Amino acid sequence: MNRRPLLLILILFVGPLVAAFWLYYGSSWRPSGRTSHGELIQPVVTLPALPAATGGGNILAGKWSLLVVDTGESGCDADCRKALIYARQTWLSLGHLTSRVQRVLLAGPACCDAAYLRNEHEGLTLAQASDQAGAALLAAIPEPRGRYVFVVDPLGNLMMRYDVRDEPKGLRDDLKKLLELSHIG
Repeated sequence: MNRRPLLLILILFVGPLVAAFWLYYGSSWRPSGRTSHGELIQPVVTLPALPAATGGGNILAGKWSLLVVDTGESGCDADCRKALIYARQTWLSLGHLTSRVQRVLLAGPACCDAAYLRNEHEGLTLAQASDQAGAALLAAIPEPRGRYVFVVDPLGNLMMRYDVRDEPKGLRDDLKKLLELSHIG
């Protein structure tokens, strides 16, 4: 019996699999691509609790959070407004996943134009950096802060930051991946 056709079929189907395993595990070659668009916060920063104004619970627990930080003395400046719009548009683009994500603004004492926040950013949670809990939270967030949107997981860990000068599609794509893979929040 001629085994040549059987060996040829075996090599044809198993050969690429063996070659791929060898390239990935047996050689020094690795794919160089990365899939995230933001800057990963390393080491992991577990944020202190930020009590809700109504007195119950931690604002940053239970949901994924898009955190904008503005501690400027002049109120919400151009960078702050751009970050708020960036977070809002990303949140709106999540579609059916919006219920798992919240937007939070950690603001300094001079912030903010209440009418602007009420009219343009409905559903935004405002936290004060001037009280004790807000100051502790602010101290835990790494610099620079002003032109960034931070992603906080439902367990209160600061995960990533996104520069608002970059394309917002990157934050949306990363957040969608996180939400689809995560079973918390």
